[in-house]
Amino acid sequence: MAEYDLTAKLGRYFDRHLVFPLLEFLTERNIFDEKEILRAKYELLQNTTMVDFQLDIHNKLNPEGEEPKELIEKREEIVSRFTELSQAVQPLLDAVVTEDAARLIEHQRNSDSMLALNFLQKNFDIERNMVDALYNFARYVYDCGDYSRAATNLGLYRALVPSSDKNMMSCLWGKLASEILMQRWDDAYDDLNQLKEAIETNSTRSPLDLLHQRTWFIHWSLFVYFNHPRGRDDLVQLFLGSATSGANQTNVYLNTLQTASPHLLRYLAAAVIINPRKKNERTLKELVKVIQQESYAFRDPITEFLECLYVHFDFDGAQKKLRDCTAVLNNDFFLIGCADEFMENARLLIFETFCRIHHCITLDMLAEKLNMGIEEAERWIVNLIRNASLDAKIDSQKGVVVMGSQVLSPYQTVIEKTKNLFNRTQTLAHNSEKKRDTNSNWSNYQTQQSQASTTVAPVVE
Repeated sequence: MAEYDLTAKLGRYFDRHLVFPLLEFLTERNIFDEKEILRAKYELLQNTTMVDFQLDIHNKLNPEGEEPKELIEKREEIVSRFTELSQAVQPLLDAVVTEDAARLIEHQRNSDSMLALNFLQKNFDIERNMVDALYNFARYVYDCGDYSRAATNLGLYRALVPSSDKNMMSCLWGKLASEILMQRWDDAYDDLNQLKEAIETNSTRSPLDLLHQRTWFIHWSLFVYFNHPRGRDDLVQLFLGSATSGANQTNVYLNTLQTASPHLLRYLAAAVIINPRKKNERTLKELVKVIQQESYAFRDPITEFLECLYVHFDFDGAQKKLRDCTAVLNNDFFLIGCADEFMENARLLIFETFCRIHHCITLDMLAEKLNMGIEEAERWIVNLIRNASLDAKIDSQKGVVVMGSQVLSPYQTVIEKTKNLFNRTQTLAHNSEKKRDTNSNWSNYQTQQSQASTTVAPVVE
């Protein structure tokens, strides 16, 4: 399974603290040698202040060796620095827990008002440099692994400074990472949306910097989107929202995926497959098109499953890829929790596609296509019919499934044919106006040239 492991690719865009959960997961799955993973953890800890964790890993790698003296000395320096930073911000922390200050901070938490800081300066002699010290303290405790305290202090810092503050973006990233590492998904979901808004509303960034920010954003969002109840819908909307709405506009996050991180197609494809009732034909069609475009850069069983099913209509190939998908899902940090949902809905996609080109299907053939036993396949179809997801009936004596007619009503037919009429009309009108303006400018230019050619210059003797 090392062939399909994406930890190395994903880790390039994660904060080092966010990589540890992935490495712990790999340890449990036994994909790589345990000592290799321990060495990777030790390297990640080199530039942090989590000395106790680093010593613990060192002892596992060298059970008979002595503890490095430099780490013991580093621990003493860390304790001293923590005490220094903590004392510097303690007056501010004492002030913000008073009733009036706490109410004012909570009231202006989502605004750019400086009322809270002015109130603290006036009533508690809190200076701006103490607020900057709060940011430094929050970063330090985050680096120590105290994510709860880091989230609290970063949230307070965000409430005391305007959105244009030089440390605001770093504050938003740190707050999101802290909530993710504590698995507080509702708070992380809110932080993720605030971070997205901050990235998109900042007009001072260069295109390259904006690409980097978006690339990091779509990687970090995987933690939230695959753990929050609304996350998978938002993931599909983030990348394929323009396809779902029928709007003819560029999706910057889909462009980011195709430019910098095509490996994220695995997670986009999985999200679309898992939510079949929330997808539509346009979304699935757009996804398959992107998979084909990026097949030279990234392929795995999940993307190949959709390609077999919707491009080649190779049901045997789709069945084989679905078996490979089981192994991929069970060894992927983000997808292991939705493996059962994925398999259930993937089988449904195979069945729906197969039924479009067949009217009568034998149960044994269907069981083979779905990689199930005959009795299990029959029970599965019965449940689909019972839940009104399938217009079909089973003839148990003949051992066949007979599909019902899929005729659209006249009203539905009209709706489908005129769905994009308004957008197409607007585009046509815009193009006509543009062409008319171009012709008018060209006509004026020709007239001016004609008049200039008839003017005789005076002769200089």
